[in-house]
Amino acid sequence: MTSEKVPQAGSIFDPKLLSRCISCGFCLPACPTYALTGDEASSPRGRITLMRALDSGTLPPDDPTLAEQASFCLGCRACEPVCPAGVQYGELLEQWRGFQWRGRRRPLVVRFLIFAAERAWAHRIAGRLRGAAHIPAAASQRSLMLGCFERSLFPKVSRSALALAPELAVPGSQGCCGALHAHNGEPERGRQLAEQLGAQLPGQIVTTSGGCAAHLAAVLGRDRVAELSEYLRGTVTGQVRIGDRQARVALQDSCHLRNGLDVWREPRALVSAVAEYVELPGAARCCGAAGTYSLVRPRDSRRVLEPKIDEIEAAGIDYVVAVNPGCLRQLRQGLRRRKSTVRALHIADLLRLAAD
Repeated sequence: MTSEKVPQAGSIFDPKLLSRCISCGFCLPACPTYALTGDEASSPRGRITLMRALDSGTLPPDDPTLAEQASFCLGCRACEPVCPAGVQYGELLEQWRGFQWRGRRRPLVVRFLIFAAERAWAHRIAGRLRGAAHIPAAASQRSLMLGCFERSLFPKVSRSALALAPELAVPGSQGCCGALHAHNGEPERGRQLAEQLGAQLPGQIVTTSGGCAAHLAAVLGRDRVAELSEYLRGTVTGQVRIGDRQARVALQDSCHLRNGLDVWREPRALVSAVAEYVELPGAARCCGAAGTYSLVRPRDSRRVLEPKIDEIEAAGIDYVVAVNPGCLRQLRQGLRRRKSTVRALHIADLLRLAAD
């Protein structure tokens, strides 16, 4: 360990945010990594204690426990809704990683993803080649956000969203919203990109990604942003059927959408309107995708996911629906490893299946 010091005591975190925690422990049962380990340091309360030690200079920045816990945290924000003191843990984690993951300390895969996310021209080309939705900017008061990686990994999602809401404009020149940056050590750059996207997309921004929705709402304001299930509330038609019966469909919440924006009733209502909805016991708990987490810490990501796959397999369902592309990728990989017959779909694709 070196003798590196914090530049100035109290310079890393917003003191108002850091002082809000009263160490009550209500967050412990909600935390997936605490559930895995039973280790206080792997809980929100324990991590805030570490943040305070870093901020005061009690622990040096290169302390191995700081490095481990800044990385081990999923950033799911499940601690926020249960906190009686209103601790904004997500913001604290962004500030922590903004300091802890400076330069070469940032995981290599994260550095690569941030580099790639900045290449808007590459995402535009990939989106076109993969067939993502594209309509030249029109005189619309609402726009569909394509997402940087979603448009190439899951191009069908934007096409389904546009089929369900054809009034949306889909400017092809749009770039990254900055959520990737904000959650991985570049909060200021994340804010800049969100503001740029807000200037590129007219009116209300409709997004098919829960994590992007939460980040954009934090920067641009809640009235500028709607996740797709919010936007489509009460407008869906049709039924999803398997033979002569309604399909049985479960939902996996987006952590940031549920814990950051309190959006979880809306997707359930939409699914219930077109299929037999089945609530999974752990639907509100993180699936382990957590943005870059499944790439940075794949073994821990799978440890979080496996109990959820057990629930899906035991539920007797036909589909499990995600409202976030990272969750969709995570669920598909987990189900594929189990050779499961359950299909994972984005909610836009399920609703389009019902309408067709």
